Amino acid sequence: MTVLNEVDSLPRLLDSLAAQTRQPDEVVVCDGGSTDGTRAVLEAESRFPLRVLERPGANISQGRNAAIRAATGEVVAVTDAGVRLDAAWLEEILLPFEEGDAQVAAGFFRPDPKTLFETAMGATVLPELQDIEPERFLPSSRSVAFRREAWRSVGGYPEWLDYCEDLIFDFRLRARYGAFVFVPEALVHFRPRPSLRAFFIQYFRYARGDGKADLWRLRHAIRYLTYLVAVPLIGILGAIASPIWWALYLIAVPGMLWVPWRRLSRMWRGMSLLQKAKAALWVPLIRVTGDVAKMVGYPSGLWWRCQHRDHIPDWRELG
Repeated sequence: MTVLNEVDSLPRLLDSLAAQTRQPDEVVVCDGGSTDGTRAVLEAESRFPLRVLERPGANISQGRNAAIRAATGEVVAVTDAGVRLDAAWLEEILLPFEEGDAQVAAGFFRPDPKTLFETAMGATVLPELQDIEPERFLPSSRSVAFRREAWRSVGGYPEWLDYCEDLIFDFRLRARYGAFVFVPEALVHFRPRPSLRAFFIQYFRYARGDGKADLWRLRHAIRYLTYLVAVPLIGILGAIASPIWWALYLIAVPGMLWVPWRRLSRMWRGMSLLQKAKAALWVPLIRVTGDVAKMVGYPSGLWWRCQHRDHIPDWRELG
């Protein structure tokens, strides 16, 4: 795993590693230049074999590759700072390798909210197990394992890319080895962003990564057409032609929010009626904030790609 200024979240991850039903043979952490005490937390850890690499200025891909190169095992399990591992995570994600000839195993993750806002955030942006099509699922590197040879065969994580690197890595692995073994029991508990500002920055970076890697052209085009064409056009038609046009809002908005509201309804047990109402009202604000962040971030990624087109590989040909 890689870390950068994770002094607050790291103890929770280390505690969950120490509590694994199947203890790791080794843990390799790449620190990208933390200045907040992260290194001291790592150096104090003595419950399992831990090696810390220092790579100041390394992006996530560079840090992941450095840690994997330093590891000695045939099978490498990858996770992230900012998460808590289920006690059986490592045991479960290793089963496909120990009981078969799997090349890649995809674990799963669930929201681990601490506030009402984070509960609404988790419901809005994180899928439920029932939303997943196992044969098409591409795991986040919060919860994935693979053979070292598989990592080597696709060139590792793309070091020219700072965000969405795990998605490109997944695409290349799937192109070479086919569908991954899906292991929903290999659970990671992920805490959603605690504020709209932090969420905006996160999704801006994700969308910028999409632009850099030339991902999801149609999805981004649909988003621009929705917000910049369809939404204002319906408003204009309702004003100059007939208010009946505005009824489209009453269809489109609940349709856009139905899935996160459905997820939220399964997460708000124990909340008061007022808290449920507040959480439900956060959902559309979170959704729009994420869409705006993507619309701002994606062009900046495309601009970067145009400037560096002669120096980045065509990842579609590397799988």
